[in-house]
Amino acid sequence: MKPAVDHASRIRWFVAAHVAAVLVIFQLAVSLGSGLAAEPMPPLTPPPCGPTPAHSVWRWPSLHIPTPPKTIKRIDDMNKTLMLSGLAAASLAALSACGGGDSTEDTGPKAVRVEFAAVAGDTPITCASTLSGLGTTSASGTLADMRFYIANVKLVTRSGSEVPLVLSTEDNYNTTKGSDTLTLIDLEDKTGTCAGTTEMNASIKGTVPAGDYVGMKMTLGVPLALNHTDQTAATTVTPAVINNAVHPGMAWSWAGGRKFTKIEVTNASWTAPTFFTHLGSTGCTGTNPAAGQVDTCARPDRPVITLASFNPDSQKVAVDVKALLAGNNVTVNGAGPGGCMSGSTDPECPAVFNALGLDLITGTQLATTPTQTLFRAVSK
Repeated sequence: MKPAVDHASRIRWFVAAHVAAVLVIFQLAVSLGSGLAAEPMPPLTPPPCGPTPAHSVWRWPSLHIPTPPKTIKRIDDMNKTLMLSGLAAASLAALSACGGGDSTEDTGPKAVRVEFAAVAGDTPITCASTLSGLGTTSASGTLADMRFYIANVKLVTRSGSEVPLVLSTEDNYNTTKGSDTLTLIDLEDKTGTCAGTTEMNASIKGTVPAGDYVGMKMTLGVPLALNHTDQTAATTVTPAVINNAVHPGMAWSWAGGRKFTKIEVTNASWTAPTFFTHLGSTGCTGTNPAAGQVDTCARPDRPVITLASFNPDSQKVAVDVKALLAGNNVTVNGAGPGGCMSGSTDPECPAVFNALGLDLITGTQLATTPTQTLFRAVSK
């Protein structure tokens, strides 16, 4: 992100340059007014911009002015005064031109908008699209749902520092609780075969301090402190973004929490008509899990997505359904619930978890390849 143009520095340069010119003209006028003949004055030459060598000096032109002895001291004093004034003004002009003086860098908060787009391979998709080449049999189908939670977005600086994105709003799709931020990305509009909601949300908006950012990290899922709460309570108690009345279908039981992803494809002609990808924490325990009092989950299933090279000004995040389903025959169900619902023994889950960069048994980030393939940076 480039710093803002400093118009004040340009104005200072313009004024200082003109002051220097006026002083030179004034010196000539005084000389002429005293009946003295002055030679044409070459311009004042500053040293080049950049690091200043020890021998670099300002070069003031020599004046060859024939003066009567009785006026030498007066003219000499006047020249010294004017030359010093001109030198100071010209120095200010050169300083501004070389980028000195007040910093031109904008240190205020920077607005950031992280955009998401549903794709199948390189093809943008909507609820009206036919998705081809799905899974191991290159099946064709359509979207049934395309929603997922993103938490704790951080921009990564060139030096490797991770800077949290401060969300711009608290609404049906965004919340901030303590150090956690959460956004529901909704890329379906309840048309065609999609069965979600008519409203959509395809971006995360917020601010970060000014800086040199080159990448982004984000967590796929709902933070533990927000995940296991009453899904039906009023939005004053349970934020709208995780409220099942606002976003139907995104909750499991209180102990199970929310569905981190609800990505579904369907075709009525398939043996198993819908392939579900429902990611969420499992093996959760606590004081009273049935009432949402969960302390920990054996398999958290919250992958941290890293985009090492990402510029939100020129790029967006592609969400590739084709890559997510590449390792499964989406037309049949091997065992258990249809598709993958995060079960460690579900035959459809190993390939899905690989695409998410997760260890199926532990529910934690894979330490080695394969890395996640669901998200990638693409040009806007």
